[in-house]
Amino acid sequence: MVVDDSVVIRGLVGRWLAAEADIQVVAVAGNGAIAVRDVARANPEVVVLDIEMPEMDGLAALPEILRQVRQVRVLMSSTLTQAGAEVTLKALTLGAADYLTKPSSTREAGTVEAFRHELITKIRALGQAGRRRRRAPAASAVTALRPATSPLTRDTPRIACRAAGTQRPQVIAIGSSTGGPQALCSLLGPLARRLQQPILITQHMPATFTAILAQHLEKATGVAAAEGRDGEAIQGQRIYVAPGNHHMVVERQGAQRVIRLTQEPPENFCRPSVDPMMRSIVAAYGGAVLAVMLTGMGQDGLKGAQAIVEAGGTLIAQDEASSVVWGMPGAVATAGLCSAVLPLGEMGGAIERLSGGSFKAGESA
Repeated sequence: MVVDDSVVIRGLVGRWLAAEADIQVVAVAGNGAIAVRDVARANPEVVVLDIEMPEMDGLAALPEILRQVRQVRVLMSSTLTQAGAEVTLKALTLGAADYLTKPSSTREAGTVEAFRHELITKIRALGQAGRRRRRAPAASAVTALRPATSPLTRDTPRIACRAAGTQRPQVIAIGSSTGGPQALCSLLGPLARRLQQPILITQHMPATFTAILAQHLEKATGVAAAEGRDGEAIQGQRIYVAPGNHHMVVERQGAQRVIRLTQEPPENFCRPSVDPMMRSIVAAYGGAVLAVMLTGMGQDGLKGAQAIVEAGGTLIAQDEASSVVWGMPGAVATAGLCSAVLPLGEMGGAIERLSGGSFKAGESA
């Protein structure tokens, strides 16, 4: 279902989706009120929902759409502005699955093509994830923090888990993408103040959005949170978010570790990317690392997580049932790299037990 007040955008998106053999447009709507009226009858798997519309905007329509079609995944469509980012982050915390940033003009060929590719990729991934969940509604892979083998779903290979590392973590590294903002706030909200280690996060987002994500995390946790700054010394009990369009890596300088921002080429089609952050953390901290992989499309973070585990660090991942898309956590879980694969609601307790508290607040990491 495509919901947008622009006839041009509705027509463009409709033609793109109609050209894909595995995607069907079941309804279109020119504003949120029409979408709310028609969504139960159309029963879509995915709704592409514009934010700024007359009569009823996307933010007002979102909770009613989610109420009427319980399994639907909502993809918010927003402008790449601070106001658009603020509303989009709010929508994500209210239950939207992901977002798209619309091009400012349909005359910019490269930008429009990038938007088309992102739109189709995300619709396909969200639709597949929803169908997979409906086929296996009881799927919940809870694995103990010890070597074990646990079944996931009838469509997922069995997961072999390894023992946790023996070193107390000096840093916590988190990778996330689709569904990540709400997962981060849910996980860290009650947890971050109980941790002494610095928390480094790479979430796939553009620049305007990552600054606002950091603000949301600070508000949710009560812990200082901001985009990482180049050359900044890493401190305990702080949250560092990789800025959009930059890889955030860690460099060791004597007894200190500092943030470095780079614009090296994208990895896994992403910048920021989880892999360079995790590789650099291994170089700076050795095996004294606790890595966490949250919901997200693709396999970004797989190679970096492997480096952490090989160095003696510990990795835990979100399970399939609680993930919006089980791509990134599924990749590390099925590779046998995890010490636990847990529902989001159980991850905080595991992180707290594993972290052990190796720094005093404010001490240099």
